[in-house]
Amino acid sequence: MQIDDALETADRESLDLVEVSPNAAPPVCRIMDYGKYKYEQKKKASDARKSQHVTHLKEVKFRPGTSMHDFDFKLNNVRRFLKEGHKAKITITFRGRQIAYPDLGRKLLGRVAEATKEEAVVEQYPRFEGRNMTMILAPPSQN
Repeated sequence: MQIDDALETADRESLDLVEVSPNAAPPVCRIMDYGKYKYEQKKKASDARKSQHVTHLKEVKFRPGTSMHDFDFKLNNVRRFLKEGHKAKITITFRGRQIAYPDLGRKLLGRVAEATKEEAVVEQYPRFEGRNMTMILAPPSQN
């Protein structure tokens, strides 16, 4: 179809003449409602974003002297984060002279890893960063 005829047909039907494949010989065009097409593309992209699951890194902070009840409470939060599909960063903060006893932190992180071995995989093993010792747990499917 000639360009003039295509433009006339598109104008008669109050639609747009849109070039689909400019590199083809001859170039390919379609008669369509371009505004509606752009709107549908935007909706498809929005729906794709909605169905996507974003993984966040949730942090739970402990201290070397954390009591049993607080430990259990925070451990339940770690389990909840893992169940929701998020990663959990376990941080132990040392204050003052506690820094001289990093083995207390490693024991605590070992207890967390042992307690969550069913629900989690250790992604990053305990590591010292200044006055903090951190470990990252991830749900088993994300490893």
